[in-house]
Amino acid sequence: MKEKSLLMAPLGILICGFGVLLLKGQTFAVPSYLHWLPAGGAWLAVLGIAAIVSLFLYYILHHIGLDTDIYVIILTLASIGLTEIARLKPELLVPQVCWLTAGLIVFFLVIRFWRPLRSLLNYPYLLGLACIVILGLPLLFGTEIGGSRNWLVLGPVSVQPSEFGKILIVFFLAAYLSSHRRVLTLPARKILFLRLPPLRFIAPLICIWSLAVLMFVVERDLGSALLFFGIAVLMTYMATGSKSYVFLALLFFGAAVVISYLAFGHVRVRFDIWLNPWQDPSGMAYQVVQSLFSFGTGGIWGTGFGYGHPGFIPEVHTDFIFAAIGEEWGLVGSLAILLCYVLLFWRGIQIALTRQGDSEALLAAGCASLVLLQAFIIIAGVIKFLPLTGITLPFISYGGSSMVSGFILLGLLVSLSRKERGRSNE
Repeated sequence: MKEKSLLMAPLGILICGFGVLLLKGQTFAVPSYLHWLPAGGAWLAVLGIAAIVSLFLYYILHHIGLDTDIYVIILTLASIGLTEIARLKPELLVPQVCWLTAGLIVFFLVIRFWRPLRSLLNYPYLLGLACIVILGLPLLFGTEIGGSRNWLVLGPVSVQPSEFGKILIVFFLAAYLSSHRRVLTLPARKILFLRLPPLRFIAPLICIWSLAVLMFVVERDLGSALLFFGIAVLMTYMATGSKSYVFLALLFFGAAVVISYLAFGHVRVRFDIWLNPWQDPSGMAYQVVQSLFSFGTGGIWGTGFGYGHPGFIPEVHTDFIFAAIGEEWGLVGSLAILLCYVLLFWRGIQIALTRQGDSEALLAAGCASLVLLQAFIIIAGVIKFLPLTGITLPFISYGGSSMVSGFILLGLLVSLSRKERGRSNE
C-alpha cells in the first residue's frame, strides 16, 4: 500500500501545476476529441485518464515481478516536465504528451521483447559497428539546429541520432567488457605507472573516445561527446577496477581538448564563454548569464510556480529548463529533482548487484549511470560548472528523441530487475 501511494506524487504535481496555471488564466490547446468540454474540464479529463493508465501499468509491472520504484520515479520526473512545458511553452504541451505516450509504449515493448534484446549482448562488434553508423549519419546528412550539427530532419520530424546511439554504446560496452574482462584486468605490459593490455584489446575503447572527440569538433555537440566519453570511462572502470584506464582516458581527452581549442574557433568560443560569460553578456553568453540570474532570483524557496520570469532565457523549455525550475521552485525544488535522479541511479545499481552475469550487471549499471550522467552534465552546464552543453534534462526537457530513448534505457533497466530463476544465461 505504501508503494502504491507513491503514485499520488506525479498525479499531485500535475493537478497542482495545472490548477495554478488555469487559475492564472493560462490557456492550453485542447485535444480535438475533448472540444465538447471546457478547457479546464478537458485537461482534468486527460489527467484522470493518465491516472487510470498509470495505475494499470503499475499493476502490470507489479504482477510480473518487475521493479515499480523506477516506474514511479520516471512518472514523477515526467509530470514535472509536463507541468514546466505547460508553464513555459503551452503550445508544445500536446506534442510533449504525445511523446510521453510514445515513450511509455516503447517502455513496455522493451519489457515485452526483452529476451531477443538480451541476445544482442552476444554480438559486441555488431553493436559497435551499428553505433558508429548511427553516430556518423549527422556527419553526412545532418542539419544544424541550435548551433549543433547533430540532427536528421525526416519530413516534419527531427531526430537526434546521438540519443539512440548512447543506448547502443551501453550495450556494446556491456558486451565487450564482460567478454574481455579477464584480459583487461590482467595486463601484459607496463608503461610508466600504467598497466595496460595489448593495444588490440583497448582499441575499441580508444575508438569510442575518438568518436566522442569527433562529435565535439565536427558536429559541435559537446553534450553528447561528454556523455559518451563519460559512460565509456565509468563502465570500463566498473568492469575492470583499473585506474590506469581512467588516467589514460583523461589524458587522451585532455590532449584532444587542448588541440581542438587551438585549432577550431567554435571550440574557443565555447570555452571562453564558460570561463568568463560576463565579457559578452548580451551576445554569445546571453543564455548562461540569464540562467545565473534565474538561480539568483529563485534563492532557497523560489518565486513560486508561475510567478518567475524564465521566459528571458531563449529555448528555456529544452536545454535550460532546470534554470526555470531553479527560479520558481528555488533550491529546495532543485534539490528534490536531483534526489529523484540519484534515487534512480541507486535503484539501478541495486538491480545490477543482483544480476549473476557480468554482461547484464554492466548493462544495468550502465543504463542507470547514463541517466544520472546526462542529468549531471546538463545541470552543470546550466549553472556554469561545466561548459554549456546541448543535451536535454532526462524526462523533463521538451524533446521526442530524448523522451523515447530515455524510456528505452529504463525499459532495459526494469527488464533486468526480474528475479533470477535458475542458472544465469551467462
